[in-house]
Amino acid sequence: MPGSPEGPLMTNTETQRRDGPLAGVRVVDLTHMLAGPYSTWLLGALGADVIKIERPGKGDFTRVIAPFSDDESIYFMSVNRNKRSLTLNLKEEKGKEIFRRIVATSDVLVENNRAGTMDRLGLGYDDLKPVNPKLVYASISGFGQDGPYRHRPCFDVVAQAMSGMMSITGEPGGQPARVGASIGDIGSSLFATIGILSALQKRAATGEGSFIDVAMLDCQLALMENAIARYLNAGDVPRALGSRHPLIAPFQSFPTADKPIAVCVDTNEQWERLVGAMGLEHLLYDPRFLTGSLRNAHHAELEPLLVPVFAGRSRDEWLERLEAADVPSSPINSVADALVDPQVVHRGMVVEVPPNSGKRFAAVPIHMQGAPLAAEAPAPRLGEHTDAILAELGFAAADIEALRSAAVV
Repeated sequence: MPGSPEGPLMTNTETQRRDGPLAGVRVVDLTHMLAGPYSTWLLGALGADVIKIERPGKGDFTRVIAPFSDDESIYFMSVNRNKRSLTLNLKEEKGKEIFRRIVATSDVLVENNRAGTMDRLGLGYDDLKPVNPKLVYASISGFGQDGPYRHRPCFDVVAQAMSGMMSITGEPGGQPARVGASIGDIGSSLFATIGILSALQKRAATGEGSFIDVAMLDCQLALMENAIARYLNAGDVPRALGSRHPLIAPFQSFPTADKPIAVCVDTNEQWERLVGAMGLEHLLYDPRFLTGSLRNAHHAELEPLLVPVFAGRSRDEWLERLEAADVPSSPINSVADALVDPQVVHRGMVVEVPPNSGKRFAAVPIHMQGAPLAAEAPAPRLGEHTDAILAELGFAAADIEALRSAAVV
């Protein structure tokens, strides 16, 4: 990394290093809300030293979003694990100087402001490239850094609505529905993470940094892959189908005598096993259902033949029968049910951070042999690491107090 013209480089102390495949990578985190913090949470979980820069006295917007645990926002705690918090006023020139000193020894910068915001602050990619030519700079925004919508605000539901995602979600004939999780935000965070890791690999080969432009709207379109491809190449206009698959049948939820189940039959062999388990072997010879394509074309005739049979037994009875027949099936769990499922428990998908704190979150779903991840660190209090990070930059205690008095930190 190049040196900073404004002061000493940050020291690389053992206290700020994390174990994992990204150990030794430093990330400057200028993100807020969800599209961005989710990406930097994941980078931190993989071992990066993530320095979250927040507004003095205010911090990330999500710090004040309910519900709370011990006066801390659960929303904030969930996606800001594995980070250190530095408060810094980027509207002050001294704050910008400190920021550039951090950037000089960092590998990655992630921000999710509206397009043009960082340029107006004098902290855009072109401004920082001379400070650190090896910097990987990732910008996540609603609509990208160019185009007619680049300056518009965007939230998850806007991206889902504009992309067409809501038009294919929900029950047939019902109102358009938002996907239950914030897939607009999380999708862009994941694509940004892929871009960052790719740029780090490119930098290892060329020594050059990169600018990464990720738009929430673009990512939603990419996630709709099959719906987009069917429309463009076959003229098939996707629509809401409830739990049913547009190309496969039966592939949906069915009511039973008590609780519903989900069933997926993707091959003729699975079809044969399903009708055997249901006592409907005669359907194997019905010309409407001989192939997967025919079953899908005639799903409106097939479904009424299956529904009353499923209604004759309980959910658990059907799940036992279908598992014995090796037919893909599942209970339709609530969130509470899913979190105590034996497979979920076995995979360690619920983590307590910090240990014995009673605060539990979804764990990182990556298991990597040879590069195990370190235990996750809790989300930081606002400005919790300001003094330590400034000390790493070479500031004395008196200097730090002066910066605080001047409202720079």
